[in-house]
Amino acid sequence: MTLDFERDGAAHLAGAAAPFLARLHALAAVLPAGRAGLRLHGVEGLAELLALDALSAMAAGYLGPSARPVRAIWFDKSAANNWALGWHQDRTIAVRQQADFPGYGPWSTKQGLLHVEPPFAVIEAMVTLRIHLDPVPEDNAPLLVATGSHRLGRVPEAEIAAAVTACGTVMCLAEAGDVWAYHTPILHASAASSAAGHRRVLQLDYTTFDLPAPLEWLGI
Repeated sequence: MTLDFERDGAAHLAGAAAPFLARLHALAAVLPAGRAGLRLHGVEGLAELLALDALSAMAAGYLGPSARPVRAIWFDKSAANNWALGWHQDRTIAVRQQADFPGYGPWSTKQGLLHVEPPFAVIEAMVTLRIHLDPVPEDNAPLLVATGSHRLGRVPEAEIAAAVTACGTVMCLAEAGDVWAYHTPILHASAASSAAGHRRVLQLDYTTFDLPAPLEWLGI
């Protein structure tokens, strides 16, 4: 099934990261292993990687030329480091400092980085790219998305299961070097992997939105 980014909320960009796959492997080599989801900030070489024209153009294709990365998360599922993730929406952003501002909260700290839940319009203005370093067939924990759920707004926890059923779901299968793009508020999940190898993904959130002062995106 071919997904349409605006209609379904996600799109498969086959081979889009292949030209810089070697640089992604070099980045992976310096990251700590055994972490379910490692939030990246200030990692040597990451900003230079994200500045590559081929990668910048992907985000710009969805958000326009002012698109910029504001968060990076590294996932490395393997037989020794396996997990499942239930259906949810991404609802928090990483910021530089805490400040009281209407509509922003609650606050939390994740791996030493300050996060806050903003007004949902901020999330709706974002796009997420998932760059695959390894093949992701059905047995290697592909991302599951509920098609069209990006148009539902903020879905209360008690209504997520019904929304997923109503929307229907798709598995985001991939080859090494593929990219999946999706509207950040889309409902998504993943199962534990039953494959023997790795399922490494660099996940990047992009926006063109400036936060109200004194709030600032943490960035990369």
